[in-house]
Amino acid sequence: MVPPNCNVPVSNMIAQSRPFGQRYAFVVVGVIFLCLLIAAGLRSAPSVMMLPLEESFGWRRDVVSLAAAIGIFLYGLTGPFAAALMERIGLRRTLLAALLIMSGSTALSLLMTKPWHLLITWGVFSGIGSGAVATVLGATIVNRWFKTNRGLVMGLMSASSATGLLVFLPLLAALAQSGGWKPVAIAIAIATAALLPLVWLLVPERPASIGMVRYGAEADDVPPTSPASQGNFLAHTLGTLRRAAGTRVFWYLFATFFVCGFTTNGLVGTHLIAFCGDMGIGEVQAAGLLSMMGIFDLIGTTLSGWLTDRFDPRKLLGVYYAIRGLSLIYLPYSGFSATSLIIFAVLYGLDWIATVPPTLRLANEAFGDRSGPIVFGWIVAGHQVGAASAAFFGGTMRELQGNYELAFMIAGMTAIAAACISLLINTSRPAFDPEPQAA
Repeated sequence: MVPPNCNVPVSNMIAQSRPFGQRYAFVVVGVIFLCLLIAAGLRSAPSVMMLPLEESFGWRRDVVSLAAAIGIFLYGLTGPFAAALMERIGLRRTLLAALLIMSGSTALSLLMTKPWHLLITWGVFSGIGSGAVATVLGATIVNRWFKTNRGLVMGLMSASSATGLLVFLPLLAALAQSGGWKPVAIAIAIATAALLPLVWLLVPERPASIGMVRYGAEADDVPPTSPASQGNFLAHTLGTLRRAAGTRVFWYLFATFFVCGFTTNGLVGTHLIAFCGDMGIGEVQAAGLLSMMGIFDLIGTTLSGWLTDRFDPRKLLGVYYAIRGLSLIYLPYSGFSATSLIIFAVLYGLDWIATVPPTLRLANEAFGDRSGPIVFGWIVAGHQVGAASAAFFGGTMRELQGNYELAFMIAGMTAIAAACISLLINTSRPAFDPEPQAA
């Protein structure tokens, strides 16, 4: 006798057996959190490899900074195209391909002997791969899997970068101090490859793929369909940029996120350990400082997501950027004592990535659920352009002046400017054609 469900594909039968009901969305969030965490570890690795590479190959800091800058730039530029590609060929396929590129390029760097090898592996390929495993991935997951609590969930996933610092930097710094740069590359390659089966087994394409609706939605909920799901995804991505670039709100968000990148993973994430080294502080101790910042950012970014669901995101951004600017201006004059560095770690750490949830909310309010993720991808590209600029700028200033003081002062002043720009953002009139907004 033929079973009544014999015509149902095995993959669909497995999908229908997923546990937890609507709460399965949090299983997906957990896996994506791990992916974002490992990507953050990869992007932070050049900061602990800078001194070992200098010792092993004699490469100057501006050379290593250039590789980091290329990686950060492509990390941001890839984002909007990855968001459209997730709609066109599927989120899971895009994510698996990105993880393969990240693991492969990191492993390939073990064979490098010349500076251009560093630029290709840790710059070009790792930048492209990690660019698809970035903030725009979190935004896509939030929009696909959640009808409510979006700010809180985005805060949790944004905090993965802080957790990446918390988990990886002390370990990577210890590996670099004891064995040089190669153990760092090996650890990143293995950790990235280990994510492939988790994504394959636990991340469905969307709630409808397993017979569910978005978390917090009614049974008849129909999520918006992105125009990128059909047609030429490259043309749609660039067309979305063209439309967004004709609005003032896009450029305000782009400018503030440029500063966000300039003042976080571009300058502090890339150069703080080297700055501490100039001040007589060891790599492991300096990495511990970044880890402390990661702890407080995990708290601050999650809290920021909760606040974003309840308060004016423009005012939140103004407060975050102002605190960040004052922290950066304070650091060069702190004396680098244990107490002063703890003060910096607390103040700076609380809003390292706290800007992401309010920025995403403003992008969705202005551009709608259908186009919001791709527009947000372009805004994140601005973040990474700023980060790439700061990564190269910091290394160049160090070579020219022999210290990082002026670089950190300039970064602090740009953050104060971003606080002022944030208050000018107005999303009361939709930037694109009106669409149903998120609950």
